[in-house]
Amino acid sequence: MISPETTTVTTSYTTYDSPLGELLLVGEESATAPGGTALTALSLPQQRGAAVQPHWRRASAPFGEVVRQLRAYFDGELTRFELEFRTSGTHFQERVWQALEAIPYGSATSYGRLADVLGVPRGEVRVLGAAIGANPLLIVRPCHRVIGADGTMRGYAAGVEAKIALLTHEGALQPTLI
Repeated sequence: MISPETTTVTTSYTTYDSPLGELLLVGEESATAPGGTALTALSLPQQRGAAVQPHWRRASAPFGEVVRQLRAYFDGELTRFELEFRTSGTHFQERVWQALEAIPYGSATSYGRLADVLGVPRGEVRVLGAAIGANPLLIVRPCHRVIGADGTMRGYAAGVEAKIALLTHEGALQPTLI
């Protein structure tokens, strides 16, 4: 019998060509996830730290359900992802990331309002911002829906242009005419 300490988990990755560019999808084996893979990271182009690791194996099949839902999202047919996630943040980061999932499609909230929801003192909003910035599951855990109280587009791991594109796609921002 193999003890839990010696069990190895296979990490797989694939890419998906989205309207924002090539997305990097990373996941681990899971007996309970659709396709047998729990999503551990979703990175957008130009995102810091979005790199394939040498011990990962390239495999597209385990990500069939993730790709199906991403395609439906970008086609305007899906407003909430139903995927299994496996992340390894601190307790506080995990609380913040779960709270992001409650921000409805087509809307945005401010860092201050999210801090109020989570009971984070106003003086610690920067800590909240850092936790949001560490979100490994862009798009599916919608950190792009958190903006400045004055409506400004504050940082986004994949760039403010991607944040604006996502919020415009969801109808939270009106497209601008050039």
